[in-house]
Amino acid sequence: MIFVTVGTNEARFDRLLHAVDALALDEEIVVQCGASPVRPSNAHCVEFLSFDDMVEHMRRARIVVAHAGVGTVLVARANGHRAIVVPRLQRYGEAVDNHQVDFARRLHGVGLVHLVEDPYDLEEALRMPLDPPAANGHANGLAEELQAYLVGEMHATEAVG
Repeated sequence: MIFVTVGTNEARFDRLLHAVDALALDEEIVVQCGASPVRPSNAHCVEFLSFDDMVEHMRRARIVVAHAGVGTVLVARANGHRAIVVPRLQRYGEAVDNHQVDFARRLHGVGLVHLVEDPYDLEEALRMPLDPPAANGHANGLAEELQAYLVGEMHATEAVG
């Protein structure tokens, strides 16, 4: 099974959903579509999933395809997946900036995700054998850097709130 998630962002991610709809694969696809009205005809679609249901779908999945959100990538990694990530882009109104592109490129560079910048390249990525997530010093250093960043963001949010 292929599990696709666009995350819980209120902004739609129609580009990814249209690309999923164009897939010609003989495999079950489950898609968490979010706020988008786009529903791939070749998939079982749900609007949102609880965290536990999302984790269960990731555990059952052969492949996880996701937006490049930090939380989603970390959950996929925790469940043994080197996710295929498609970053949301500012120019399409999918995100407030292009932080997902920078994040995804960095993780791709150290072997933690497989980056697909154009959603219409998704089928090619799904047909390639995917290596398991990297487990090396670069990934560990990145995890420490990511943790420090997230702690800093949490403190900044607490100071504002």
